[in-house]
Amino acid sequence: MRILLSDHFNYKKLLRFTLPFMVTLVFTSIYGVVDGFFVSNYVGKTPFTAVNFIMPFLMMLGCAGFMFGTGGGALIAMTLGQGKKEKAVSLFSLIVYVSGILGIVLAVLGFVFLEPIAVFLGADGQLLEDSLIYGRIILLAIPSYILQYEFQCLFVTAEKAALGLYVTIAAGCTNIVLDALFVAVFHWGLPGAAAATAVSQLVGGVIPLVYFARPNDSLLRLGKTRFDGRALVKVCTNGSSELLNNISMSLVNMLYNLQLLKYIGQDGIAAYGVLMYVSLVFQAVFIGYSVGVAPIIGYHYGAQNSLELKGVLKKSLVLLAFFSGAMFGASYLLARPLSFVFTGYDAELLALTVRAFSLFAFSFLFSGYVIFGSSFFTALNNGLVSAAISFLRTMVFQTAAVLIFPLIWKVDGIWFSMAAAEILALGVTVIFLGAEKRRYGYW
Repeated sequence: MRILLSDHFNYKKLLRFTLPFMVTLVFTSIYGVVDGFFVSNYVGKTPFTAVNFIMPFLMMLGCAGFMFGTGGGALIAMTLGQGKKEKAVSLFSLIVYVSGILGIVLAVLGFVFLEPIAVFLGADGQLLEDSLIYGRIILLAIPSYILQYEFQCLFVTAEKAALGLYVTIAAGCTNIVLDALFVAVFHWGLPGAAAATAVSQLVGGVIPLVYFARPNDSLLRLGKTRFDGRALVKVCTNGSSELLNNISMSLVNMLYNLQLLKYIGQDGIAAYGVLMYVSLVFQAVFIGYSVGVAPIIGYHYGAQNSLELKGVLKKSLVLLAFFSGAMFGASYLLARPLSFVFTGYDAELLALTVRAFSLFAFSFLFSGYVIFGSSFFTALNNGLVSAAISFLRTMVFQTAAVLIFPLIWKVDGIWFSMAAAEILALGVTVIFLGAEKRRYGYW
């Protein structure tokens, strides 16, 4: 039975509604890890390091899709809750068209600044060459990369989360099959891995474009629109936290790479790359739930249904407690097996990665609440508070921790800095939730 945004949500219905998007993001993260697996095991440690070295810059460009997807989804959901379906469809079309044009602009800028940024971050020799090879191929698909992330969010708003999952599976299978073919069979090395990822991003971005351009039974469809600068500003403001969070995370990842080069060398970046791959999968559960539930929150806020808003918030906190415990336990149980998948060919690198896991794992106990808190305020169309949580979490707390902790605990300080930053960010999130409860009536 189809679940509607206007429904009453108990635990079962809440999980049924958000599960497709959670699985979508988990699957997206898993197939994003495939490049790392094939490059590390079939091409070598230096190319693997290069992928992890340049990836934060590429993700920083692609994260515009999350800004339009989450910010636009929140505004569209609230508009639907107000009963203005025609306006919601017009907003949807405007958002997709503008983000597509922006993707082309960002791809061009990426080509211009890729090498200067790689050099600035400390890449030279083979590391620089490999970073440029991988990055230039991925940049060709940046417009589709942006659309892919955007549509993942908007499929939920259109009440078609399951279809979004199927598209992601198609893109993921494309990446996995082509990685195996290009890297393991044809031995095309790093260019083959990059080409596989680029083609999969084209699949993930173009299929939804075709679906929404044709008549369909979802709440949304691409069609005629008019330029609405005020709405675009609202979308960007709403989604600024997700944009800021992704940009900040990319910048912080670059800072981590610099610190690891300083304290350990290239092995440190390789170990951190493994942590980021696994973290992408685990954090996808938190992000998937938070973004998946956002249209429900936005709809009932627009409909002024405070009772349902309260229920969704309380149930979400309970579910996040379960997810957090599960992620923490899984990270300990799977630390060595997952590390071995990527670094089993190097005993020293394997030991370093397993040690990093033992300290990094504590971050999963707190990060889910912070991610949800930021997304919750985005859904309420309060981009300022949402952005403040994201900014403090990454640019302030994580930056300070990764700079200060190594001075005291050396390499262990780098690995534990993420958990410390999440604890501080959780405190800020609790303060904001308490301060805004009367304004929105969710408590």
